[in-house]
Amino acid sequence: MKYNYLVIEGNIGSGKTSLATRISEQFNSKLILEQFADNPFLPKFYNDPDKYAFPLELSFLAERYRQLKEDLSKQDLFKDFTVADYFFNKTLIFAKTTLQKDEFNLFSKLFTIINESLPKPDLFVYLYLDVDKLIKNILNRGRNYEKNIQKEYLQSIQNGYFDFIKNNQHQLKILIIDTNTIDFVNSYEDYKKIVSCIFDNDYKTGINRIKL
Repeated sequence: MKYNYLVIEGNIGSGKTSLATRISEQFNSKLILEQFADNPFLPKFYNDPDKYAFPLELSFLAERYRQLKEDLSKQDLFKDFTVADYFFNKTLIFAKTTLQKDEFNLFSKLFTIINESLPKPDLFVYLYLDVDKLIKNILNRGRNYEKNIQKEYLQSIQNGYFDFIKNNQHQLKILIIDTNTIDFVNSYEDYKKIVSCIFDNDYKTGINRIKL
């Protein structure tokens, strides 16, 4: 296996958790999934973003760091590698979108302090999907607290990821896969196409793009 630590990222509704889970099952990898469903601030944030943005982002910062620090430091002799459905830097991407300027400045200082102690992935995969299709996926999965997510919010998150990718292209191997014309969640043939992109090619540090 060419990867020790693989990250599958994407906007809300892009299918990153489904893909990471399926990869872990096929390749016998350790799976790290973001534990967001139990966050008590998330439903409150979607109903009242201005009031609950800061406690939400702080809680995500703490929980993501705890989970990654624990899971990435423990070796599993029975697993070939580790795949995660999020990268710690998403904490800063979302915070920049949701927080006021003074709140974000404080938040980014805390983030920088703890980010340095976490390992970087061997490959960062970003699943790109148009915002309208993201909304369709979100509605189809039927999570009640997500029903009020706005198109503008998703677009701002998308732009945040693009900025992150642009600013980190000299430090990471980044693979952007355009998934607008496939359905890898429901089609095994489409899933195999993505797996082939990830595992059958050698990527250099920087931005690598594939449209399926």
